[in-house]
Amino acid sequence: MTNFELDERLAADTFPVADLPLCRVLLMNDARYPWAILVPRQAAISEVFELSAADQQQLWREATQLGEAMKTALAGDKLNIATLGNVVSQLHIHVVIRRHNDAAWPAPVWGNGSPSPYDLDGQAHMRAQLTALVQGFDDVDGFDD
Repeated sequence: MTNFELDERLAADTFPVADLPLCRVLLMNDARYPWAILVPRQAAISEVFELSAADQQQLWREATQLGEAMKTALAGDKLNIATLGNVVSQLHIHVVIRRHNDAAWPAPVWGNGSPSPYDLDGQAHMRAQLTALVQGFDDVDGFDD
């Protein structure tokens, strides 16, 4: 995937986890929710329809596979998968595990309270959990600190 650059805001708000065949997996720096972000590693893509049909299928495959693995492993009550792009136009998909007792339930996570950044141990633990989940996926490249 050539000329891929991660949006500055996504880079500032997340930690890298791994590369799937199409997407970079990022951990959102908000400890209130198990929250991953998938970003297709393609230049200048802001809408799903700008991807090829095969890449659209791969994007959905990666989002649902990651979401299912997170919901199971992290004991979620609900899985939210969404694309917004109103603040960051680079195409990205939010994969968020929701729990009935989380900070925003049942409202959306966006614009609800202030993020609670991970401490170093919490960040390392969640990144390790996400890395372990995606290790079973095909063609995964992990990131080390």
